Amino acid sequence: MSWSFQNHHLPSAMASLHFSELITYPALSTFYLFSLALVLLFIYVSGTLISFLVFYLRESLLSNHRPPVIGTVFHQLINFKTLFDYFVKLARKHKTFRMLKPTHCEIYTADPANIEYFLKTKFSNYTKGFNYVVMNDLFGDGIFTVDGEKWQHQRKLASYEFSTKVLRDFSSVVFRQKAAKLVNKVAEMARAAAAVDLQDLLMKSTMDSIFKVGFGVELDTLSGTDVIGVSFSRAFDESNYIIFCRYVDVFWKVKRSLNVGLEAQLKRNLKVIDEFVFQLIQLKREQMGIRDEDETKEDILSRFVLASQKDAMINDRYLRDIILNFLIAGKDTSANTLSWFFYMMCKNPLVQEKIVSDIKEATEFDCGASVDEFACSLSEEVLNKMHYLHAALAETLRLFPAVPLDGKFAKEDDELPDGFKVKKGDGITYLAYAMGRMTYLWGEDADEFRPERWLQNGVFQPESSFKFVSFNAGPRICLGKDFAYRQMKILAATLLHFFKFKLEDKFWVAKYKTMFTLHMDKGLPVVPVPRLCKD
Repeated sequence: MSWSFQNHHLPSAMASLHFSELITYPALSTFYLFSLALVLLFIYVSGTLISFLVFYLRESLLSNHRPPVIGTVFHQLINFKTLFDYFVKLARKHKTFRMLKPTHCEIYTADPANIEYFLKTKFSNYTKGFNYVVMNDLFGDGIFTVDGEKWQHQRKLASYEFSTKVLRDFSSVVFRQKAAKLVNKVAEMARAAAAVDLQDLLMKSTMDSIFKVGFGVELDTLSGTDVIGVSFSRAFDESNYIIFCRYVDVFWKVKRSLNVGLEAQLKRNLKVIDEFVFQLIQLKREQMGIRDEDETKEDILSRFVLASQKDAMINDRYLRDIILNFLIAGKDTSANTLSWFFYMMCKNPLVQEKIVSDIKEATEFDCGASVDEFACSLSEEVLNKMHYLHAALAETLRLFPAVPLDGKFAKEDDELPDGFKVKKGDGITYLAYAMGRMTYLWGEDADEFRPERWLQNGVFQPESSFKFVSFNAGPRICLGKDFAYRQMKILAATLLHFFKFKLEDKFWVAKYKTMFTLHMDKGLPVVPVPRLCKD
């Protein structure tokens, strides 16, 4: 009886065992894999921290004529939101200093002699190095990330394009058209609300300009009707920020491998960016296939596409990288500089009115002209007369450089003009934002916004590019410098001729968002007041 009872239940027990195994074994496998992953992560993090501690002690205790060690990457992480002002404090104590990262030493300098040395004198010894690894996912093999043959190749092509009268004339027409459109947009928004976010409008306007001049495409993000263009712009701006965060995140490669956090967001953004840019390239190729060559070679992308027919190096991926590098150079830098410029106009109303007088004198327009008539009057000859406006833009760039810092990596051991030793693999970075605030460079009034420092007998006088590093210097000096000043002058002159700008909150203090370009955090809320003839 007992035996038959046990025998009767045996299949059920066996079934129960098999079912339990089916549930338990996968759960145990997942648990063990997760535990193993945590152990490996712990070992990696512990190993990184221990090796970094050993490296820190060695570098701190052994001077050997090296720049003083002021801190580590973790100090940068703690001060990340105000990173550029943190460097100001350090540069006031030491013109040249070091901060340590787990992989290498990073030398920072505000000394023009050192900057001239590594950007020009010993140019061949200092390359992009680790910067390429950090920036490659977004900027690829573009001109800002590469060295050697690829850099020379793009530099040669771009240098030729920026020197042509065709591009100069075409860009000036586009800038005037976009400036008139921006004035009309500001007027429209001002009628509907007391304040407008001027930075947002400037970012959209410069985006539309660079797409027309650079790529021959009417994007029209300013109107807000181009949803795809707005989505691309947002993805590009977010990616710019995330890539810069990698410089203070020692575990960004792990996060990228695991596809978590900001790295997961970056991956999604890159998909949006790539889809948009590759469609743009395909559209350009189709346009050039059905139109005469003379009709399609005004914009920069058309000229690169034409070059690709004779140069195997220029494939669609290479064009993608060129486009994104031109974009950050042509959109972010001008829009960010103009945002800080108008912020300073609001903080310095007397300077604002001096510029308005400068504009009236140069254009011989007082009032009564339409927006289009005024914009069309801004020829190269007229713009060159606006010395005070040029000085105010340069003064803005001194205090708020579009690229607040930039650097290289040493290929071989070296010695800087100040006597400090550089080791192979060291990073070396110039501090453009901090330099603009150094009294040993600009005098006791270095913190003051004073355009007059750039004028001599009313005529603009440039400074050394190694002291005023807003456009880089040496062989890598910005090819689009004149291009940028022309765009900024046209936009600033047109807006200031038709509006007086005030901050929505006169006590408000603007702050930046820490990224590759000096982007104003949370926008620029201003009240645009239409100028009357009596103004």
